[in-house]
Amino acid sequence: MTGPSTSMPVAGLVPAPRRKPEHADLLVRNAKVFTGDPDRPGARAVAIRDGRVAALGDDHDLAHLVGPGTKVVDALGRRVVPGLNDSHLHVIRGGLNYVLELRWDGVRSLRQALAMLREQAGRTPKGQWIRVVGGWTAEQFAERRMPTVAELNAAAPDTPVFVLHLYQSALMNRAAVRAAGFTRETPDPHGGQIVRGRDGEPNGVLLAAPGALILYSTLAKAPALDEADKRTSTRHFLRELNRFGLTSAVDAAGGFQNFPDNYATVVDLARSGELSLRIAYHLFPQTAGQELADLKRWTEMVKPGDGDEWLRLNGAGENLTWAAADFENFSEPRPELAAGYETEFENAVRLLLENGWGFRLHATYDETIRRDLAVFEKLAAEGLFPGGNRWLFDHAETVSAGSLDRIAALGGAVSVQNRMSFQGAAFLGRYGADAAAHTPPVRAMLDRGLTVAAGTDATRVSSYNPWVALHWLVTGRTVGGTALYPPGNLLDRETALDLYTRGGARLTGEQDVKGTLREGCYGDLAILSDDFLTVPEDVIPGIESLLTVVGGRIVYATAEYEGLDEAVPPVSPEWSPVAHFGGYQSGQGGAHQASLVAEAVAESEQHRLWRVARGSVPESTPSFVDPCFDH
Repeated sequence: MTGPSTSMPVAGLVPAPRRKPEHADLLVRNAKVFTGDPDRPGARAVAIRDGRVAALGDDHDLAHLVGPGTKVVDALGRRVVPGLNDSHLHVIRGGLNYVLELRWDGVRSLRQALAMLREQAGRTPKGQWIRVVGGWTAEQFAERRMPTVAELNAAAPDTPVFVLHLYQSALMNRAAVRAAGFTRETPDPHGGQIVRGRDGEPNGVLLAAPGALILYSTLAKAPALDEADKRTSTRHFLRELNRFGLTSAVDAAGGFQNFPDNYATVVDLARSGELSLRIAYHLFPQTAGQELADLKRWTEMVKPGDGDEWLRLNGAGENLTWAAADFENFSEPRPELAAGYETEFENAVRLLLENGWGFRLHATYDETIRRDLAVFEKLAAEGLFPGGNRWLFDHAETVSAGSLDRIAALGGAVSVQNRMSFQGAAFLGRYGADAAAHTPPVRAMLDRGLTVAAGTDATRVSSYNPWVALHWLVTGRTVGGTALYPPGNLLDRETALDLYTRGGARLTGEQDVKGTLREGCYGDLAILSDDFLTVPEDVIPGIESLLTVVGGRIVYATAEYEGLDEAVPPVSPEWSPVAHFGGYQSGQGGAHQASLVAEAVAESEQHRLWRVARGSVPESTPSFVDPCFDH
């Protein structure tokens, strides 16, 4: 019994003494809480105890849960949402390199980007490279163009510079060409091109034609961090993700991410309780011709679900066999996959399903998806689909209505990413507005009842900022403002947020404990700088978290909450671009950023007038577009 009885006790039972209520560890009050729970969509306060949501209600309802050890946070009327979950993020690989990278994410002008590069060259020690690796596109700059190799040489004449641009290309200054060992005798790799001048010497441009292996293998020649700095780098990357309200991510593995070696850092942080982000990870065979052997070995070593709520194995992928993977370089024609890849692919899928493993599959084009589905339907005749194992397609930009029906029939799901935020202009230029209008057809996926989750595919193409992705889902616009989708392929804000919270939890089988603020669920939440549900659309990409909580721990805090979060070690090495510039550049806002953009636009206009005077472009060309770089 839980309290004194008002009647005669039943034989054998006696009243229990009244106990004091258990106090909360953390109470967030005076908030506009969006719970994500249809049965109770809103609240004013959230109490967390032992890492889980203990209660929701009004401030006075939860006042009795405040005790001597309770940390009380006043949200000051701000919006609180469940912690965000990126369903496709290369978080493990990204963490190992984060402090080495100069991030152009969010930078509004090429002038500013080159100034950052020039300044970083002055502090980068001999032997190290400056690397700009993803998260930006020429369309975001006021000048609407990429840098030139000449500009890289001028900004950093002696320090190797490698600038990755989407899945399409990379630019290298002279020092980087030498450091990478490229000469006139270096052959072009399969699926890639080393662009050369008239003299046959590499000119600093690498092209994915159409595969990005040449880009990534060249980047891999740059020096890596030692083990201690990898640990520090990963902690700072996780904190950077916390900055935007991310509390979970599904790691999609990827090239140059070997198991178990490259997983050692996150395993070490998990063991010491220093992860500030929950990670569900995948395993990705790295060597063509060896995929089945790797998958078989892994099924004998580990199984999905191994780990805990902070770090757990979720399955295989996003590649199972290299021959089945298409490329997503929209500047190049769609690649034709080799005939007959299905035999090996079928063996890989069968091996996984028979051992209780789920998987995820990289597939950009419907042509690839249809071939994969034919394999699954063959296995379905044997009862392997749907068989209780979670599986999904990643990306699926051009998936057809018929393929969506087949995915639904086989019990599959889809994870979409905002790669079109960064590559939409290239897709539009190649395939036209009609095709771009439903690339990917997110609304059609949801209308079929498919499980759909959202993410970024960061860090080598899209930025890791989830609010850029949410802006894309809601508005259908690229980072440069190009409109891609009609209203019928847009999402309302609550649906978009569901894809970024409960959607990812469904992919990992954690929907009962993650993605919703409900009693018994993980105590993961974010207090937002701006109310995502009500602010003007153009404000959405600038949203950040002012306070992020994971399992009741305050892992990020700024503004009024500065100092409430857990300490992290200083960025190391000291010359790191992150130590000076930080990560995503939204903090440059206000008058300074406006001034930089105005200067860049003025400079671009002067350049246009110079070209008009020489007959290079028509006089009617818009002043903010350089026609050499508008696609």
